[in-house]
Amino acid sequence: MGAWHDTPLWDDDTWGEAPAPSADASPAVAAEPALVVLEPATDDALAPPIIAVGPCAGPLGVFDLETTGVDVRSDRIVTAHVGVLDASGSVIDSRTWLADPGVAIPAGATAVHGITTERARAEGRPAAEVVAEVTASLRDLFAAGIPVVAYNAPFDFSLLKYEGLRHGVAPIEAPSPVIDPLVVDKTYDRYRRGKRTLEVVAAHYAVVLEGAHDAAADAIAAGRVAQAIAARFDLEVSADELHTQQISWARAQAESLSEYFVRIGRIDADVDGSWPIR
Repeated sequence: MGAWHDTPLWDDDTWGEAPAPSADASPAVAAEPALVVLEPATDDALAPPIIAVGPCAGPLGVFDLETTGVDVRSDRIVTAHVGVLDASGSVIDSRTWLADPGVAIPAGATAVHGITTERARAEGRPAAEVVAEVTASLRDLFAAGIPVVAYNAPFDFSLLKYEGLRHGVAPIEAPSPVIDPLVVDKTYDRYRRGKRTLEVVAAHYAVVLEGAHDAAADAIAAGRVAQAIAARFDLEVSADELHTQQISWARAQAESLSEYFVRIGRIDADVDGSWPIR
């Protein structure tokens, strides 16, 4: 999950404070080439003791970006991770990139992911090369029919798209199949109170997340959260079916959040339910 995922696309803190339903309400589930290695926390000993089922049975791709800010159209990639997990959550492929974004990294962003402008300029690859390689890695996973997990997927896939347009790299216009644990968790455990940040949701599903806001650590944890959700709720649909369901679930969640904002007077809130890319 990118360093900024709680802010622009889903206001998880506000959503978590929405009033709970009455006691008799039931949470219905909708039917429906060289790399810079940053040595992320990828110790397979931390993998959850589960064997994933259904769409998360593996191989399962994982994807995360850390960025200069929250605007998917104007902000830039700082670090990126694309990897693959097996059915037990163990890492079987892993690539991490450090980019020189070509702009100064704001202090607020550095405070989150730890990468300074100076380090990015000294150690980072040219942004165009990183964007091209990340895009190609994801394209290869999709071409092989491997689903890709991204926590709050519209942030990562949208920002990568606009980076591609900026650097002359053809973007992935319709990434599929994608699994977004944020959307799935909100559907299957709709009325659980509290925040839905990756750290909180990982803890809820007993998934270890060490080094939050490290692209590799977040990507791997998100993949293991997806596997834990699939195991807990016995998801047996295909990855393609789950992808289609998430499109409508994300739209419904955005509509519900918009209604909540209206009730509390936040009429200027702009909630876009497009998924998995905007």
